[in-house]
Amino acid sequence: MKHKITVALAGNPNAGKTTIFNNLTGSHQHVGNYPGVTVEKKVGKAVYKDTEFTIIDLPGTYSLTAFSAEEMVARAVLIEENIDVVVNVVDASNLERNLNLTAQLKELGLPLIVALNMVDIASSQGISFNYGLLSQLLAVQVIPVTGTKNKGTTELLDAIIDVANNGCSLTAKPVRYEEYIEKQINFLERILPEALYKDFSRSVFLRRWFAIKLLEYDQDILSKLKEQPTYDSVIEQVNICRYLLLQKYKQDPEMLIVEGRYAFIRGACREALSYTPKEQATVTDRIDAIVLNRLLGLPIFLVIMWLLFQMTFTLGNPPMSLIESGFARFADLLNTLMPAGLLKSLIIDGIIGGVGGVIVFLPNILFLFLGISLLEASGYMARAAFVTDRLMHRIGLHGKSFIPMILGFGCSIPAIMATRTLENKRDRFVTMLIVPLMSCGARLPVYTLLTAAFFEKQTAGNILFSVYLVGVLLALIMAKVLRTWILPGESEPFVMELPVYRLPTVKNILMQMWIRAWLYLKKAGTVILAASVITWILFTFPLSGHDLQSYPNTSTQLEQSYAGQLGHLIEPVIRPLGFDWKTGIALVAGFAGKEIVVSTLGTLYSIEDTGSGEINAQESGFAERVREQSGYTPLVAYVLMLFVLIYVPCLATVAIIRHETNNWKWPLFLIGYTLALAWLVSFVVYRAGLLYGLGS
Repeated sequence: MKHKITVALAGNPNAGKTTIFNNLTGSHQHVGNYPGVTVEKKVGKAVYKDTEFTIIDLPGTYSLTAFSAEEMVARAVLIEENIDVVVNVVDASNLERNLNLTAQLKELGLPLIVALNMVDIASSQGISFNYGLLSQLLAVQVIPVTGTKNKGTTELLDAIIDVANNGCSLTAKPVRYEEYIEKQINFLERILPEALYKDFSRSVFLRRWFAIKLLEYDQDILSKLKEQPTYDSVIEQVNICRYLLLQKYKQDPEMLIVEGRYAFIRGACREALSYTPKEQATVTDRIDAIVLNRLLGLPIFLVIMWLLFQMTFTLGNPPMSLIESGFARFADLLNTLMPAGLLKSLIIDGIIGGVGGVIVFLPNILFLFLGISLLEASGYMARAAFVTDRLMHRIGLHGKSFIPMILGFGCSIPAIMATRTLENKRDRFVTMLIVPLMSCGARLPVYTLLTAAFFEKQTAGNILFSVYLVGVLLALIMAKVLRTWILPGESEPFVMELPVYRLPTVKNILMQMWIRAWLYLKKAGTVILAASVITWILFTFPLSGHDLQSYPNTSTQLEQSYAGQLGHLIEPVIRPLGFDWKTGIALVAGFAGKEIVVSTLGTLYSIEDTGSGEINAQESGFAERVREQSGYTPLVAYVLMLFVLIYVPCLATVAIIRHETNNWKWPLFLIGYTLALAWLVSFVVYRAGLLYGLGS
């Protein structure tokens, strides 16, 4: 029988925690959300030396002060769940800052191991470590690892087994503060109601931790204390202790605690670290001298993004054609084997035409996420925020807001969650409201379909880049509008952490691509499948008295269907943009998810092909069918891309904004302004195109 150990991975952002997690778990991991919050939960499995590990990757945090949702989740897991060992991943090249979290983890009394990551980078900076002495000073096991090269992983697993089986008396030595501060902590320990911590394991440690948190006036702990009948008397003593500390040190007790931790950290680093000054510039310094240049920084960023979209379209085309060919042959086989009728139409036109029309764009999605993952893992993404900081200040935000915007190229939901790093509420709300203007991965199938159908291959990448660029420009314009009239106020300054450049590992990049591919395919097999079936039903019924076995009928049937009736109802609104009733149906379906615009068009043109008999769906690619049957011109196709870019984001994005703002006002405002903006921009571009003779 295998021995089981539950491990929590904790660490600062950019400390390489996710890389360590991937090294430990491989592909045996799943991603979800913690109950009641939108913070991502990653759990993985590993087996080593007849021991089964359950590894929880906690959200990246700088501390456990519970100011943000990530900090709340991280410390709730550590306190409330049965964690056997905590592995604190720290950046060896930025040790003092990272050890602040280590000091706080020690106060919880959990068996603790420090995984000293990126020792190779620290060494290149002239930093060397006395690991044995550092372990003694910190009173925890210190294991040097290099996550990007998968070095030290087995040593880390051995240490976890050792600590889990034998305990760790070293961890029993918490950070000690000045004598007068310790006196107040000990006093509060004695008067704390036992009910406050009795339900938790390691209550002997948590009693001290609760006392420290009360001195810091931690709001979460204060709310727990309010539930106790002795709240009034205890809070009175807490205030007295805080007053005594303030009188003695002329400083807020919270800052005294923080300074006490850093005094301990500085002492340990001074003893166990040695520095050899490096005269020559590091690789990071040499690269930053170019990419952070005041004149070159922004153009370099634009070129990198242009190359990303060129790669997405150019490299994604060949595998996309293979997948499309496979679906066409499968549909052709079913067309031969199945008798005519509704069931055949449902499977070929509805399911294969709809779901298949979305899955064929999987390669483009993968290459997009590949590029974004490379930019994030290498350390360039933080530079992108830095070089845009001056521009962002002009619209009332700062460079830190640009990171969620860039993440929006992948998916709006994690991008909106990333706005939690913004301390200013106005900055956060404005950023949330403009993130949906960034072209998420769900829109990419629409762009790819229309560029493949209506533009030459040589210009397709440029067309794609221009749509993404329009989204960024509109986001900046709307940020200025919102900051000026809707959410006015000064933007707060910030210090951007610039991690050293790292060479991304092939394993981690491929794993990220696999996770995204699986989520995309899962969505295609659930949400998009259901939407495709519903779309087929709406396009098929009522049958107007025709023989079921003779279905499908002509395009007249489509116009008389439920979808056709709805399309004709909204057509007057979208006709000034060059769209017809069929486009209107696809756009309405896109409220659920932008990929469904493609699946709706796939279902529509599959039905219309089979019904009219003019074009065989299996002999003509999806893009060719759209070009032949839609009646679009390149101008209309481009306007449609812009409309899909701007108008209402998917329902999941609307829901996440409702959750993050705790108010329906902002998601409803988002729906209203994006619809109005989409119509206005599309109208201007379409009419200007017609004026300049681009309508043919």
